[in-house]
Amino acid sequence: MVHVNIAIDGPAGAGKSTAAKGVAKRLGLKYIDTGAMYRAITWKGILKGIDFEKSREIELLTSNTVINIKKGSDDSNRIYLDGVDVTTEIRDPSVNRKVSLVAKNQQVRDMMVAQQREIASGGGIVMDGRDIGTHVLPGAHFKFFINATLEERAHRRYLELTKQGHEISEEDVQKEISMRDKIDTEREFSPLVAAKDAIFVDTTNLTAREVEEKIVIHVKECIQAGTA
Repeated sequence: MVHVNIAIDGPAGAGKSTAAKGVAKRLGLKYIDTGAMYRAITWKGILKGIDFEKSREIELLTSNTVINIKKGSDDSNRIYLDGVDVTTEIRDPSVNRKVSLVAKNQQVRDMMVAQQREIASGGGIVMDGRDIGTHVLPGAHFKFFINATLEERAHRRYLELTKQGHEISEEDVQKEISMRDKIDTEREFSPLVAAKDAIFVDTTNLTAREVEEKIVIHVKECIQAGTA
């Protein structure tokens, strides 16, 4: 497979991470979950008891944090925070409620984006997030924007959390996602928005496999046609 870079953006619960993992595996590319990097900072902030309303506290925390993404035995990303595997911990609902406050901080984004661009510099990357096609990798060979209705996204996240053993109502999940949408789309720096040249994929009535298939087919057709 040609070493192309693929950017997949979208809001919480749209299915971008699932699609990105599947696409990377089928095309022989490396998958990078940028959201996990912000989640790791958030998790550390929760453990340290910082005030997430104070930008300076978040910035100091980030500047003294080392995040590494390694490949697990099942080819999935394993997230290491200061040398400790926190892949499971960063999916805790408490992180969901604070992560957008971290992600909207410009200095934090600058530090994270620098790492993300370095990772992608050699090509062969599928990277998902909220500003990959617009800011992190504006020159990506392929850009996709994945979305679904708020109700469907909340239902998916609710099923995911309850499967993991978390006790939370679907109504609360929907409220949290709605708030994250508001913060992500209205933030001053690199807001959540589709790149002008991104291909839009509505996943509301599609299975994860169908979403993955749409992306893979498009990429392969473009590469075969020499338009990638």
